[in-house]
Amino acid sequence: MLNPSAVNDTEFEQLIKDVHQIGQTVVAEHATDVDKNARFPREGIDALKTLKLMSAYVPKEHGGMGLSLRQVAKVCEILGNYCGSTAMVYAMHKIQVACIVHHCMEEDFFKTYVSKLIEDQRLIASATTEIGIGGDLLSSFCAVEAENGEFSLTKKAPVISYAEDADDLMLTARRNPDAAKSDQVGVLVSKEQYEVEPISDWDTLGFRGTCSSGFVVTAHASESQISPVPFTEVLSQTMHPYSHVVWGALWSGIAASAVAKARLFTKNAMRRNPNMPPISSIRLAEVETQLHTMRNNVYAAIDDYTALLERGDTDAFSNFGFTIRINNLKINSSKLLIDIVGQAMMICGIASYRNNNDLSLARHIRDAYGASLMVNNDRIMMHNSSLVVMHKE
Repeated sequence: MLNPSAVNDTEFEQLIKDVHQIGQTVVAEHATDVDKNARFPREGIDALKTLKLMSAYVPKEHGGMGLSLRQVAKVCEILGNYCGSTAMVYAMHKIQVACIVHHCMEEDFFKTYVSKLIEDQRLIASATTEIGIGGDLLSSFCAVEAENGEFSLTKKAPVISYAEDADDLMLTARRNPDAAKSDQVGVLVSKEQYEVEPISDWDTLGFRGTCSSGFVVTAHASESQISPVPFTEVLSQTMHPYSHVVWGALWSGIAASAVAKARLFTKNAMRRNPNMPPISSIRLAEVETQLHTMRNNVYAAIDDYTALLERGDTDAFSNFGFTIRINNLKINSSKLLIDIVGQAMMICGIASYRNNNDLSLARHIRDAYGASLMVNNDRIMMHNSSLVVMHKE
């Protein structure tokens, strides 16, 4: 299941330079408009496709670039420096790619699909939540209704990020109409095989460019497009840990951007009065420490997760200890993001509060609160509270 890196250090260094170039010349250029108009970051995603980054996690033996999770996380972090919405769209896409790579590559349909992903740089969205279920990813009302080698389904999803701009959609549903709510499978359908009807809009405080409206999805496709692995395994072994890692990485990028603005403000203040270090320099030292902690947490989680993949012990992913640790990554990263951006605003002062200033942190602070709310920290903490009681070290 492990996806080893097939890119050497020199190649990856060049790739990172190319991502920074796209970030500076394309992603950052359109970030304000994406945020203001709550529109899909088409320019940035199209630019990433030119680097074949949509299929970057696909192993080299299947024709992909073969990036490791650590390398994918670095790309997410860099994108977060320039536009949180663009970084989030890319991260959510990579989560779906990882689910396919880790669990579906023995099936002919998915092998063929991966070839299309590489050639066409297709963008995958996902629909895992459902109206009436709340945030419980392990339950579904909708079901796969199969007949004569084909299936149909209808799903009412309160949130599907960038649904109208994706090329493909990964949905969860009960295995059949008689299955229990928890007996789920994933299905991958292309744009020609599904329709989405909006049922809510996405006029939010932050992460506005993710376009995460609610939709009723109707799909009709071949049974070969159903994942061969129960969704419970996909969630515990890939979707859950991979999500928290790439989210934590892109949030680190947003935090790093805020700290960079705080550093610039402090340098300018020191130039004006070199004999008297400004009070902001103390705050800057503190916030740099927080950013260092935030990054270290992400990469420690990557090492933890990668070690489990290398052991090939799938039972380890249902271990309460690992689940608690990966949940803590999400909770701590999202809290640190708010703290870091808030401290950066205190350093930069009123300039950071203005929308039309180079030191503006308005978008950063709005996106920062989304990190805690879009998958609510209280719900994760409630889950952890049950696990820690039962967990034995």
